[in-house]
Amino acid sequence: MKAERFQAIVEAYGADPARWPEAERDSALAWADQAGQAAQAILAEARALDVGLAGYPAPLPDAAAFARALKGADAALAPAARARGFRLPGFRLDRFRLASGAGLMAAACAGVMFGVTLTDRLTADAQADAVLYQATLSGIDDTEVLG
Repeated sequence: MKAERFQAIVEAYGADPARWPEAERDSALAWADQAGQAAQAILAEARALDVGLAGYPAPLPDAAAFARALKGADAALAPAARARGFRLPGFRLDRFRLASGAGLMAAACAGVMFGVTLTDRLTADAQADAVLYQATLSGIDDTEVLG
């Protein structure tokens, strides 16, 4: 165990080894025995804080806050009231939703048109390159083979 980890454990759990995590308790106690004065200084500081915190009682909630919490819990657990008949939820088309939907459709259409235009130009450039490449070949030509 390192000094930093020992100090972190003591700062988090206090000076009493019974409150330290069981997985690290033995190694922390062994390091405290080896470290001597450094460990004792860390533990003394933590004991002073523990004593100071023990002097303050935990505040109790007032009766009104407790009653509100119970009432809220009861309301959350109560079954919801059922409406008579089946109704579809009302959809209100406001200007913001209309504008955002129109903007989304315009962007989608622009993307499709850009993709089609770009694909046609790339295909035309590839075909022109293929024709020019075949024109530079000096092998048997289709006209010689076909007559």
